[in-house]
Amino acid sequence: MSRTTPSDAPRSARRFVFVVEPPDGGRRLDTYLAEQLPHLSRTRIQTLIAAGSVAIGGPAPRTVRASDRVRPGDRIEVDVPPPEPAALRPEPIPLEVVHEDEDVLVINKPAGLTVHPGAGRPSGTLVHAVLAHCPDLPGIGGEQRPGIVHRLDKDTSGLLVVAKTEAALRHLQAEIQSRRARRDYLALVHGRVAREEGIIDAPIGRDPRHRTRMAVVATGRRAVTFYRVREGYPRATLLEVRLETGRTHQIRVHCASLGHPVVGDPVYGRRPNPWGLRRQALHAYRLTFVHPSSGRELTLTVPLPADIDAALQALRAEAAASGRRR
Repeated sequence: MSRTTPSDAPRSARRFVFVVEPPDGGRRLDTYLAEQLPHLSRTRIQTLIAAGSVAIGGPAPRTVRASDRVRPGDRIEVDVPPPEPAALRPEPIPLEVVHEDEDVLVINKPAGLTVHPGAGRPSGTLVHAVLAHCPDLPGIGGEQRPGIVHRLDKDTSGLLVVAKTEAALRHLQAEIQSRRARRDYLALVHGRVAREEGIIDAPIGRDPRHRTRMAVVATGRRAVTFYRVREGYPRATLLEVRLETGRTHQIRVHCASLGHPVVGDPVYGRRPNPWGLRRQALHAYRLTFVHPSSGRELTLTVPLPADIDAALQALRAEAAASGRRR
């Protein structure tokens, strides 16, 4: 995949250029672009396509539809007009700021906080909180996701970076898409994981039986997860997990596919847990990326939140009493 901003692009728009790689051949145009431009919603992309802002095939644009299938080697040009100021009201929601400078804001997101507004969640999101913290943020990136570079599920806690300038947004998106940025998680999963470390390389797509869920399916997109056992107990294992790809619910789906679903996961686990966790025990504890201005690699870490730590302490106490810790 490549992306450029030609000199003849309209000054009122940002132009993105993508070349479709073989694994993406056959995908819907709107679906493909939604992954390449994560700061834009799929609805926004469909609007751009309908408005003629998306062309396939270079200088001789042809009419395209959202449902068109992309082919390997297709050159796709997208002109994104500058967004209107975000029609969102800042809300004074407390934020735990881990790092902040003129370019980026890194937050330790608590479980239960949705990242951006959507259906059924018009307010009370991390975006509303960030707008109160950074009054100059509206207009950077998508209208409903100003400054958002990547996301975490509502009930996943941990580190999330927000761009405070357009240049920082483009830089950090490139870091994520090129896999130079590194995101490491801690996951408490059911059962004792036998292997000390491993790689899960299994494609992920929509579950054909439950369309609101994801699953390991042959027709899915390639997904790669690395894991290493940190602490092992008879009833649960603490894993350190690193993503090479970033598919929806990737860690949760991959762990469940191993027979070790994340503790507290209401979708892919559905097992009772004696530790009282009311959400999936998944925490983004470390984030590494190259800073957009200094060019230096920045690594930030945060400890486990209280609920997962309490479950881990209970497991340690149980193991100490029985002498059965690995």
